[in-house]
Amino acid sequence: MKRVLLVAIAAVGLIAAEPIPAPDTPLPDAAQEARAQRLFDGIRCVVCQHEAIADSPAGIASDMRRLVREEIAAGRTDAEVRADLVTRYGDFVLFKPPVRVGTWLLWFGPFVALLLVGAVLLVVGRRRRAEIEPLSSVEEARLADILANGDLRRSHDAKPSDD
Repeated sequence: MKRVLLVAIAAVGLIAAEPIPAPDTPLPDAAQEARAQRLFDGIRCVVCQHEAIADSPAGIASDMRRLVREEIAAGRTDAEVRADLVTRYGDFVLFKPPVRVGTWLLWFGPFVALLLVGAVLLVVGRRRRAEIEPLSSVEEARLADILANGDLRRSHDAKPSDD
């Protein structure tokens, strides 16, 4: 019974797994294929997110490579190919998204955060600290007496090594 259950789970796992993408078919024109390869390096895989579609083994990356090649073969410019991908997947698909109102936080957010942290540290650092008042003459005399007589109260937690 356990063996049948394990085989069934394995079969479901194989069925649910993403199919292996078809191998890429390069463009017949070497110049167009070189353009496609340059575009691949600037386009992010929407599954892997940290990899360009040129390096990603994901099925969607294979589909994106095929789409880029089809558009290049159709005579579209690099800008038109990128614009089509942004229309389909959003600015996230580009490793270098354009600077516009919707991406200001992405481009300038880290610098603003750094400036805010610097401003907070500057304000906190410049705050005036309360000055410590010097000892009065009575307190100085008492301190000198304690130090001279060795009349120090030992803590019950003190060890001989604390002396």
